[in-house]
Amino acid sequence: MAITDRNILHRIYAVSILFVIVAIAIVAQTVYIQFWEGPEYRAKAGKRIFRNQIVDANRGNLYDSNGQLLATSITKYDIRFDAVAPNQKDFNSDIDALASSLSRKLNKPKSELLQKFRKARANNSRYLEIAKNLSFTDLQEIKKYSLFNRGAYRGGLIVEPHVEREYPLGKMAERLVGYDEPGKPSVGLEGAYRTFLKGENGSRLEQKISGNEWKPINNVNETEPRDGLDVYTTIDVNMQDVAHHALLEQLEYYEAHHGTAVVMEVATGEIKALSNLGRASDGTYFEKRNYALWESHEPGSTFKLMSVVAALEDKVVDTSTIFDTQNGKISYYGRNVRDSKYGGYGKISVARAFELSSNTALVQMVQDSYGDDPERYVDRLYSMNIQTKLGLPIIGEGKPLIPHPDDPNWSGLSLPWMGFGYGVQMTPLQVLTFYNAIANNGVMVKPRLIKEVRSKNKLIEKYERQIINPSICSQETIDKVKVMMENVVRRGTAQNLYSKNFSMAGKTGTCQTEYWKSAGNYIASFAGYFPADNPKYSCIVVIHKPNTAKGYYGNIVAGPVFKKIAQKIYASNPQADEVKMPTTVPAEIQKSMDRYYTKAQKTSKNLPDLRGMDAMDAIAIIENMGANVKIVGSGKVASQSIKPGTTLTKSQQVILTLS
Repeated sequence: MAITDRNILHRIYAVSILFVIVAIAIVAQTVYIQFWEGPEYRAKAGKRIFRNQIVDANRGNLYDSNGQLLATSITKYDIRFDAVAPNQKDFNSDIDALASSLSRKLNKPKSELLQKFRKARANNSRYLEIAKNLSFTDLQEIKKYSLFNRGAYRGGLIVEPHVEREYPLGKMAERLVGYDEPGKPSVGLEGAYRTFLKGENGSRLEQKISGNEWKPINNVNETEPRDGLDVYTTIDVNMQDVAHHALLEQLEYYEAHHGTAVVMEVATGEIKALSNLGRASDGTYFEKRNYALWESHEPGSTFKLMSVVAALEDKVVDTSTIFDTQNGKISYYGRNVRDSKYGGYGKISVARAFELSSNTALVQMVQDSYGDDPERYVDRLYSMNIQTKLGLPIIGEGKPLIPHPDDPNWSGLSLPWMGFGYGVQMTPLQVLTFYNAIANNGVMVKPRLIKEVRSKNKLIEKYERQIINPSICSQETIDKVKVMMENVVRRGTAQNLYSKNFSMAGKTGTCQTEYWKSAGNYIASFAGYFPADNPKYSCIVVIHKPNTAKGYYGNIVAGPVFKKIAQKIYASNPQADEVKMPTTVPAEIQKSMDRYYTKAQKTSKNLPDLRGMDAMDAIAIIENMGANVKIVGSGKVASQSIKPGTTLTKSQQVILTLS
């Protein structure tokens, strides 16, 4: 019995010791966690219930050259209700009035809103959605409603701002304006100038609440966002509208695959309009790609200008040099070159060949002049900077292709084919840059899309024109080809575009593309400038794959778009003649000016006697005093509602009766 008792006692001791050891281990582990690992765990716990949420900066505005908006950022507001924040007394006294005000504002039944609020209060909901995408004006009004006017902590109003990008032009110039959104490639002007536009984001501390929702700790940001800068582009919205609709109308009629139209200011290189339209499966057109910048293709006959300039500059021919068009067909290495006119044009000069766009004559000009030394021809082209990219900030510019005799794929066909625009590749904008240089008396300027960068009204950076080549050729050559380009419209392939009301100069282009795959795919183009005698704007129109049953020549498909653009721009910006102003001011006008000046000098806060004054002078005086004015009638001031000598207060209204 004694042995049994001792065994039991030993077991009790052993269990007690074990409990003590376990307790010591638990205490030791608790102390270790508290003092050694505690900071780490507390930080992790904090991260799970608190976070710094990014507050988007207001992106800078994108303007056209006249200050019209192309893209702007609008702050919208979502509001929610923390039903636990108000005390019971405030909730009971104000919730009915709040529901009434919100019912009128949001056009929702009051009973429905009351039910939501009371249910949220009963369920301790701290993040009840009230409304989304409110304007700043709407938000300020709602903040004054009963209960919400008690503030975030006593009224329970939660405000969540977010920034939305809006595009006033809608689908017009959509690809040109572009976008710069997370997860997408930066496109167009928005992408090109994102460094200026994007600003710097701020942050706001938020707490995780029930329902896996995040609630702002307060209505003040931890770090305030810095708004982006405003970018003023060279685009003219009015010209863009003209180019867009002229191109769209032609694409729809000819059921073409896609097209582009670009307008550039000759002296500065400023791009005033750039429209790109592609056909959707349903037959409608939209801004699909920036074809003017991206699409490098064989230009066809518009490249003949480069060939003629090279030959004239090298003095291997003159405008009067004669070539036999050989019945409209000539062969090189078994491949035929044909003229659009069956039977050819007989024997014609270089100038006439250019006007009529004779393939056979101009191919002979290049082959006969440079056949023994093709490198001379290509080097002349290279000296005019047509073999390099323009280097615009918008990404995706196509690479020009001007083959060189040293290239491994150079063949006997390369030189003659280049003579009439095949075997080479250029984008429409690259072609236009060359034509613009001709209009600009040989000065090749870089196309430009930006004028200046501003922070509100403060000028940050101003952009001037950049010269690619100060002289692509001699003035003698420039003068000759200018006459030839004007004659293209007067009596050549584009004589259907001629107008006696204003002058144009340019070159048609009709290029058969993908002929090795299937016949009948054409590129119709027209490049030139206007007015011909004093070039102000250059323009190119390129239309791909028109319905050949309706037409496919450059003068028929692309030329009318050029003419319509030129006509409307010319009508809006006529060449003004200088008018000499009179050197003396009529006595009556001088007397009125003196009367206004005298009264304006004496005016402080006391209203002068305005009777007998012109209405505009009287208005200026009143508004300069900080008061408001209301006009009744027309003519001069007959009476005023406030007596002369009266001291005006700010925003006080003065009624002027005119006779």
